Amino acid sequence: MLHSSTLSLVVMLLATAVVTVVLFRKINMPAILGYLIVGVAIGPHAAGLVPDSEGTRYLAEFGVVFLMFSIGLEFSLPQLVAMRKVVFGFGLLQVMVTIVVAGTIALLAGQKWQAALVIGGVLSMSSTAIISKVLAEQAALHSPHGKQTMGVLLFQDLAVIPLLVLVPALSLSGEEMITSVGFSLLKATAALALILFLGQRLMRPLFHVVAAQKSSELFVLTVLLVTLGLALATELAGVSLALGAFLAGMLIAETEYRYQVEDDIKPFRDVLLGLFFITIGMLLNFSALWQNIFYVFVLIIALMSIKLLIVLGLALAFGQDRAVSLRVALALAPAGEFGFVLLSVADKSGTLPANALQVVLAACIISMLFSPLLFKYMEKIVLYLVASEWEQRAVQLQQLAVQSMMKKGHVIIAGYGRSGQSLARFLEREKISIIALDGDPMRVKQASAAGESVMFGDASKREVLTAAGVARASALVVSFADTHTAMRILAHVRTLKPDLPVIVRTFDDTDVQKLRDAGADEIVAEVVEGSLMLATQTMLLLGVPLNRVLSRLRTVRGERYELMRGFFPGATDADDGVPDPDLPRLQSVMLDAGAAAIGQSIAELDIGSVGVFLIALRRGGVRQMEPDPQLCLAVGDVLILNGSPENLARAEMRVLQGE
Repeated sequence: MLHSSTLSLVVMLLATAVVTVVLFRKINMPAILGYLIVGVAIGPHAAGLVPDSEGTRYLAEFGVVFLMFSIGLEFSLPQLVAMRKVVFGFGLLQVMVTIVVAGTIALLAGQKWQAALVIGGVLSMSSTAIISKVLAEQAALHSPHGKQTMGVLLFQDLAVIPLLVLVPALSLSGEEMITSVGFSLLKATAALALILFLGQRLMRPLFHVVAAQKSSELFVLTVLLVTLGLALATELAGVSLALGAFLAGMLIAETEYRYQVEDDIKPFRDVLLGLFFITIGMLLNFSALWQNIFYVFVLIIALMSIKLLIVLGLALAFGQDRAVSLRVALALAPAGEFGFVLLSVADKSGTLPANALQVVLAACIISMLFSPLLFKYMEKIVLYLVASEWEQRAVQLQQLAVQSMMKKGHVIIAGYGRSGQSLARFLEREKISIIALDGDPMRVKQASAAGESVMFGDASKREVLTAAGVARASALVVSFADTHTAMRILAHVRTLKPDLPVIVRTFDDTDVQKLRDAGADEIVAEVVEGSLMLATQTMLLLGVPLNRVLSRLRTVRGERYELMRGFFPGATDADDGVPDPDLPRLQSVMLDAGAAAIGQSIAELDIGSVGVFLIALRRGGVRQMEPDPQLCLAVGDVLILNGSPENLARAEMRVLQGE
């Protein structure tokens, strides 16, 4: 039977984890920082809700096991070969120079060389989790600074393995330490060779057999068995659990089951990593921190500035321009989660004195809080410090302005991924001019070389939209599902051209009202469209007549997308195959100074009494769907009406003449 105190501990950790993840996602901050703060708050040195017991720490070690397994799973020998100059040149020098500089400063501050080596190793690490997440959100993983940053992070991940072997041995003295380190490295090398030799021959056949059973639970059990089994094997060999987990990830990465394994293991990894970071936060002692607060701030400044200068100098030495070098330096300057792994090992082995551990731990936590802020203001910092970046931006904007100068009535497509490219091809078949904007230089280069109308630029920036000719455009489409960026684009459109129709793509219905309030004319939700197509195909396969299927689809879409409840008539309707002149259609009616409806509320106008529906009201360039019936109409308002041609004529007379 589960002991009540153990159950209370588990419930406490789960409750704090849930609250933390929800809160930090709402403020768009990494959950890692939340876990660290929770650990500080509930640990034995603060509220004392969770004891700092050996059992808790051992359980948290499984977080490190699954973290290292994920790193091994993402490890790719072809990728390593392709990026060898960045990884083993730039990455190696960054880690070594940072260890030497930070270690020397620690020695001058009175620390022993063993502690200085640990401090240098901790401070040389950067946050793979935070940096890769932000780069992915900014679509910058394949940008010049994204590639350089990820190459350095890859070497840091590899450098953790020998450091995990070395740090526990540093607590020994003289010959014992040399013997222990040598023996540990020998065992690690033997384990590596044996596991790789046998593992490559056993792993693929094993997963073939398991996958053939078509049992998801068996598949997950096998992954756990391989991961924990190899971790146990390396621990019994006298090496760390983390090395075995890393090797397990490497072996599975060479099979075709890599991505399935990654999806299955993610819940275990995230939960246990959360527990690990909570236990790291629990190490922080407020009283010791307060006594050393001056040294904490000195270390934060030293860490951020010295590491930034080291990375900046190395990036420049490896041929990067100033702007790219500064972006890489800003990204890598704060500490990372592998630093906490090394601190945990150092604390367990007693390599690092208690006061030094508190100072380094606090400095690492606080520096990681700066990481999202550095990314947020990175471009402003680069523009302020690198004069050539202004010139490059000016050239890009000039090229964009030249391309858009001769265009009028074009469609601006923000984002040229698969959705943006598909939309562009549809529009080009209809002879509709487009200008696409994308932030991926490789994609822009390839598409431009193929003769497509795409330019490098961030559509969420006012000057880019201006250069793209937003004042002369007929519509703007946000082709990627990013509500935060879409809101920035909508804010600029409101001021630059309030009456420009904007169509926004989103994943589901969660942010529809927010986007609509910001001025989006239509929001296309992927989940809604997927369900509609699923229903359509199902009805057709069940033998439902095509006419009825199309009618159902039109009705549902009309309810979901307000402007599909009718159509604006035109001279080419017959060419487009519109068979029924009495179909409901849309009509825009603008209220000029002499319109009878001015000063009346929508309810008083009672437009529904003539068989017409008010679909939307446009005021000041902002479309209001289902406007408040008590809203008083004013000069310049545009009423978008839906009804038959005869009823629309009556409604127009009532609005303009009062009849």
